[in-house]
Amino acid sequence: MRTRVMSRGSALGGLVLLLLLALAPLAVARATSLPDVAAALKQGPVYVDPGAADQLSRADADALAQKIKDADKPLFMAVLPADEQFPPEGLLQNLRTQTGITGLYAIRLGDGFNAGADPSVMSEQAVQNLVTAVRQPGVDAATELNNFADQALPTLRGSAPASWGSAGADSGVPVAALVTLGSVLAVSGAGAYAVVRRNRLRKEAEERAALDRLRVVVDEDITAFGEELERLDFHPAEAGADDAMRGDYERALDSYDRSKSLMGAVTRPHEVREVTRALEDGRFSLAVLAARRESRALPERRPPCFFDPRHGPAVDDRTWTPSGGAPREVPVCAADAARLDDGLDPVARTVDTDAGRRPYWEAGPAYGPWAGGYFGGGMLPGLLMGTMLGSVLSSPAYASEYGGTDFEGFQGGDFSGAEFDPSGFGSNDFGGGFGGGDFGGGGGFDGGGF
Repeated sequence: MRTRVMSRGSALGGLVLLLLLALAPLAVARATSLPDVAAALKQGPVYVDPGAADQLSRADADALAQKIKDADKPLFMAVLPADEQFPPEGLLQNLRTQTGITGLYAIRLGDGFNAGADPSVMSEQAVQNLVTAVRQPGVDAATELNNFADQALPTLRGSAPASWGSAGADSGVPVAALVTLGSVLAVSGAGAYAVVRRNRLRKEAEERAALDRLRVVVDEDITAFGEELERLDFHPAEAGADDAMRGDYERALDSYDRSKSLMGAVTRPHEVREVTRALEDGRFSLAVLAARRESRALPERRPPCFFDPRHGPAVDDRTWTPSGGAPREVPVCAADAARLDDGLDPVARTVDTDAGRRPYWEAGPAYGPWAGGYFGGGMLPGLLMGTMLGSVLSSPAYASEYGGTDFEGFQGGDFSGAEFDPSGFGSNDFGGGFGGGDFGGGGGFDGGGF
C-alpha cells in the first residue's frame, strides 16, 4: 500500500512539472495540430482551438464540458478552424485514432459540423439523426453543440473516461497565470483524483448491491431448471430414444452445468446475461426433446414466456398492457395465453424490491441483465417500453452496466488505442461548405462494431 501511495504521489508530481513546463510561454498562443486536440480531449470533453476561439467562449465551453461530465458520458467535442491544419478528409477517424478512447465524437469545423461514434456507444442511425437535427445553416457553435449534447447524452451508452477527472474544458490557449500555479495544480490534481476515486467507489457499491439482488433471482432460476431435469422422465438408453433425443438431452444438461459455472464466476451485473442465456438454451433443448418424444413438429426457436422465463419457450403472442403503459405484443407460454384469453392476469415472475415483491418489469435496473439474457438486445426494449424497468434502463446512469438498449455490457470511455473499426468515423461531410453540405453525415456508419 505504501508503494502504491508513493507511486501516485510521484505521478502527480510529474504531471505538475509537465504542466508547468507546458504553460510557461504565456505570451504566445501555441500552434495546434490533431495530436494536440486528442491530448486535450483525454483531459476534458471540450476543446476549442486557438484559431476558433471566436466561435465558442471560455464560459460556454466550460458550461458545455460540465454538462457532459455531469452526465458521465463519453462525449468528445472539438471546435476547430477550417484551415489546412485540419482537413475534413478523415478528420473524425484520425481524431478517434489519436485520442484512443471509445465514445461519441463531434467536431465543429469552421461553420460545418459532423459526428461519429463507436457503435457500442451509439448506433449508426442515431448519430445520423442527431447530426441532421442539429446541423442547420447559420446556427452558432454554442447553440449547435449544446443541442447536440442535449439530444445525445440521454441515449449515449458508456461512462466518461477516468482521465477527465474534474478538469474543465480546454480552450486551446493558456488561461491561468504562473503565480502559485504549482500549488494550484497540485490541489487540482488531488481533487481530480478524489473525484475519480469517489465516482469509482460509488459505482462499485451500486454494482455490488445490484449483483446481490441478481444472485437471488438467478439462483432461483438455476434451481428451477435443475428440478425440471430431475422430473424429466427420460433415459438415454430407454426404448425409442434416438441420437437426436440424446443430443437434446445432453445440450440441456450442458446448459445447466454451464449456468452454474458462469454464475459462480460472475463479478459484474452485466455478466449475468450469459447465465440466463444458457438457461434459455437449456429450456429450448427440453422443448425440442419433448416434441421428438411425442412425435410432434419441432418447435421454432422463440423467446421464453415474457411473464416468467421459467415457463419455457413461448408458443404464441398476446396483446398485453402494463399498468400506465401502452399495449404491446409479448411472447407467452400456453398457460399464460389461456389466462389472458379468459380475462385473467398472467402468472408473473416477481422479485424483491424496496416496496416488496413486484413483477420484474416494475423493479429497478438490477434486473436488466437478467432479462437481457433471456430476451436479447433487439427485443427487450420494445417489450419493456413504458414499464418502470424499461424507463430506468433507458437513462444514462444505468444504460450500459445494467442492461441499456443493446445489452452488450459495454462501458464507454475505455482506452482502445487504434484498435477500432474506422467505419463509424468514415464521413467527411461537415456541411457548411464541406463535403457538399447535403446534411447527410453522421459518421458514414455501416454498422460495424468494435
